[in-house]
Amino acid sequence: MLTIGDKLPEFTVPVQQGVSALPADETLSDKDFDGKWKILFWWPKDFTFVCPTEIMGYGDLKADFEDRDAVLIGASTDTDFVHFAWRKSDERLAACDFPWIADNKKELANALGIVHSEAGVALRATFIIDPDNVIQHITVNGLNVGRNPKETLRILDALQTDELCPCNWDQGEETLKPAA
Repeated sequence: MLTIGDKLPEFTVPVQQGVSALPADETLSDKDFDGKWKILFWWPKDFTFVCPTEIMGYGDLKADFEDRDAVLIGASTDTDFVHFAWRKSDERLAACDFPWIADNKKELANALGIVHSEAGVALRATFIIDPDNVIQHITVNGLNVGRNPKETLRILDALQTDELCPCNWDQGEETLKPAA
């Protein structure tokens, strides 16, 4: 698995966004959001139970991520047509207006090292990637436990201070100042 300090691998993958038209071979690449922070979060499968709670949780915070010059990108190893069908079937998911990577060839998921060896799907992995495409934070959950998108936002805030942030630090609180 890639780790902190590693460069996000180069990629061009299918992507699906919105519900106004069927997917038409749109793609997303590692260069599409150069100069911005990126929150790349993976879920195992569409049409499941835990995954929509996470997608909606991140979707609820999309404006907060944008306020921090961060782009929200969802991903799974399903196809763009499966993503489209799932969004069309649930108005709450349709409202989650950010790109969903459709990595059905598992090229990016394998490059990141997040494919579950037995289930053959992506783990619940979240990557915070800086404007230079360097991975600054990773969390990985098993297939049965959802994440806390607010914690991802808190960690992004801490990373963007470029300061020493203590345990449970929240935006606006004092950072640590080493004694001189």
